[in-house]
This record gives sequence, structure tokens and C-alpha cells, in this order.
Amino acid sequence: MAATPDTTTPDLTAVAARPKRADARRNYDKLVAAAREVFSEQESEATLEEISRRAGVGIGTLYRHFPTREDLLEAAYLGGVEEICAAAANHDGEEPWEALTGWLLEVVGFAATKRVLADEMFAYMDRQAPVFKSCAGAIYGAGEPLLLRAQEAGAVRADVDIADVTKMVSGIAGIRTPSRSRLNGSSRSPSTASARLPSRLIHRL
Repeated sequence: MAATPDTTTPDLTAVAARPKRADARRNYDKLVAAAREVFSEQESEATLEEISRRAGVGIGTLYRHFPTREDLLEAAYLGGVEEICAAAANHDGEEPWEALTGWLLEVVGFAATKRVLADEMFAYMDRQAPVFKSCAGAIYGAGEPLLLRAQEAGAVRADVDIADVTKMVSGIAGIRTPSRSRLNGSSRSPSTASARLPSRLIHRL
């Protein structure tokens, strides 16, 4: 069996501190959601002006929450990781195999956006930076109980660990194929193979 990964779950909310006031929190969340959407579509061509427009707030509001592009990138990345970690609890009442595969398909859904955001962050941050290690640990910690349940039920081989599984499905989800919009000259990002390949691969665990 592979070496057991570090699944200690860090406090990501301490890194991605959100405003306490309700109205400021709403604007913050809208900006983070819009950032994930725009970066996923436009990658390095994404602008803060377009993000603020999608969020329905002024550019001044964006800068009050995120003084730099890097601040917004990190908040979008961390927010997505937090959502994936929280999603594991949504599968607690399901059968072990359905719980694991259901969560992994949610991981697949975020994988392409996570890759785009990480690529942007690599321009100014080392790949071994603590934020990436913390996020990986959080995802492993969220998924490991689901994997262990599936292994105990005999639904998954005993010789895989959560790092193997999440890296496998995320890697497959990141396979890029030219999208119709890219072939037509649009700036929208390429599509991924996430619609088919990961689900087939998951069912071979």
C-alpha cells in the first residue's frame, strides 16, 4: 500500500478570512464566485473589471476586499477547496461506494478551475508553498473517511490511499481538449474530459 498521506486538516478559514458584516460578506462571496467563473473561462486574460462586472459590484468594492489580483486568486482557490471539503459531509448517509464516487465527481467538477487558479498562482508562488500543502491536506482529510468506508465494505481495493485517488481523478479531469469556442477564436478556456473519463476511471478502483 502507498505511503499514508498527511491528512491533517488545516484551518483554511483562517487563511481565507471573510468579512463579518452580512452585506460585505455577500459582496465578498459574489466576487469569489465570479473570480472562479471568469478565471476558468479566460485564464490569464481574466481582468478584475470583468470579475467585478460579473459579481454585480463596482471595481472599488472589489479593491476594498482584494487590494491585489493575487489576493483574489488565493481567495478563489481557497474558497473552492473549502467547498469541496464541506461537500464530503453531504454524502455521509449514502452507501460507501456511492458516497465515495459522489464526492469524487464533485472533486472532478472543481479540478479544472483549481488547475487554472493554481497556474496563475505559480507565477508568484512556489509550488511547494504552504497554501498548496494545506489545501491538499484538507482535501485528503475530507475524502479519507469516505475511502476507508468503501474499503471496509470491500468496494475499493485496499492498496490505494486518498492521495492516489484524488490525484488520479483530478489528473484525468485536467486533460484538455480544444473547445468549440477556442476553435472559433474565442478567449474562453478549453473544455476538459471531466464529463466522461473520470467517472469511468472511478468505477475501476
